[in-house]
Amino acid sequence: MADESPPPLAPRRPERVEGGLRADLCIIGAGSGGLSVAAGAVQMGASVVLIEKGEMGGDCLNTGCVPSKALIAAAHAAQAVRDASRFGVHASAPEIRFGEVHAHVHGVIAAIAPHDSVARFEGLGVHVIRAAARFAGPEIVEAGGQRIRARRFVVATGSRAAVPPIPGLADAGYLTNETIFDLTQCPQHLLVVGGGPIGVELAQAFRRLGARVTLVEKARILPRDEPEIVEVLRAALRREGVTLLESTGLNSVRRAGDRIVATLDADGPDGRHVEASHVLVAAGRRPNVEDLGLDAAGIAHGATGIVVDARLRSSNRRVFAIGDVAGGPQFTHVAGQHAGIVIRNALFGIPARIDYKALPWVTYADPELAHVGLTEAAARAAGHDARILSWSFAANDRAQAERATEGLAKIVLGRKGRILGATILGPRAGELIGPWVLAISSGLGIGSVASAVLPYPTLSEVSKRAAGSHYTPKLFGRTTRRIVGLVQRLIP
Repeated sequence: MADESPPPLAPRRPERVEGGLRADLCIIGAGSGGLSVAAGAVQMGASVVLIEKGEMGGDCLNTGCVPSKALIAAAHAAQAVRDASRFGVHASAPEIRFGEVHAHVHGVIAAIAPHDSVARFEGLGVHVIRAAARFAGPEIVEAGGQRIRARRFVVATGSRAAVPPIPGLADAGYLTNETIFDLTQCPQHLLVVGGGPIGVELAQAFRRLGARVTLVEKARILPRDEPEIVEVLRAALRREGVTLLESTGLNSVRRAGDRIVATLDADGPDGRHVEASHVLVAAGRRPNVEDLGLDAAGIAHGATGIVVDARLRSSNRRVFAIGDVAGGPQFTHVAGQHAGIVIRNALFGIPARIDYKALPWVTYADPELAHVGLTEAAARAAGHDARILSWSFAANDRAQAERATEGLAKIVLGRKGRILGATILGPRAGELIGPWVLAISSGLGIGSVASAVLPYPTLSEVSKRAAGSHYTPKLFGRTTRRIVGLVQRLIP
């Protein structure tokens, strides 16, 4: 039978005018957020100009999520060889050829890059300009020798690694996420500055790939997560040989030949000095707002980025900001969520607003740590009479079969079993957090998770068991026993 589906509609192209282009939408930045807006808008019938001065795909594809997870996958493979004996499978220590690890990481980037490429987006109908962009007024952007006038603008320029003002650091030399994936040889001793998700993930990955690793954090690692769950991960990192120096800062850094010497403000294992071959700075992010001409467009901005309202509009109502540059949570999936908000506002005039109540995040360490909603401390600070449920992976049959019993699920409940938050530490926790995201975003109670029928044996049963423990005191209490006894006497 012949295909009777209608042919695809031709995209609307930006109009060429004197000195440049006129479009419905002009997007500055071709990272994950900007690309999502561009692809969605052009396929919905808007004319779109997309401007990018660097690599298509932005930080996530080229120096962030994609290469880091590819490196972590290689590190996990190395660790699997080391741990194979627990299954009765014995192997020699893994031979890590770091040049091949580098090729694997960049092969993954290359495999994904076509999806974010200029060719794909121009094929969709987007007009792509490879140049720096700058506002020349409230309704005009200049890029590549052209002036772009648009009904709406979207700034999606992302962020970069924040470099703390440590004396001597710049002269000694350091790595960030923008440069560390270019290494073709494994560092002998990697000093990681910062104990957030990036620092923790890469510290463990490089340790598993053969580097000696010291992580320095001025407070404590992963401060946004549940402290008792972070403690389990902290123990795992130390057991693998990562030296953790928490509540410790760096006073100075200097180069001594082929070594870098860092001076601590507290005693470490070797006193107040750490000698390393490389330093990785993973101490937060800074929004990319420089040289955009924001003042010329009347766009308010500060140290955290462009100031936006709940609809992601800047002080110039024609201009939206999304992703890291908008000053909110800095995750790729947040940029994707922002893209949907902007499309509804800019194309349809729907006053969609951002809502972070069901925002998940994952630290891709081993064991993996995933969270959504409120932590216990945040719930109590907000005035909730929080009740805590938990279930250990050690009580899960699939985890026992895979010898992956380290970790637990912790659920924070409010009144009447309302789910306020969930944290999971364990294998594939990032996958397991999904039902809790859905439950919180949909306003479901704990019974919706407890009553779910899940396949056995799976790790997902950890969530169901944690939820079911909410009913245990009543289900197996004295009142239930009395009711059962009465019913049994009455039934003939």
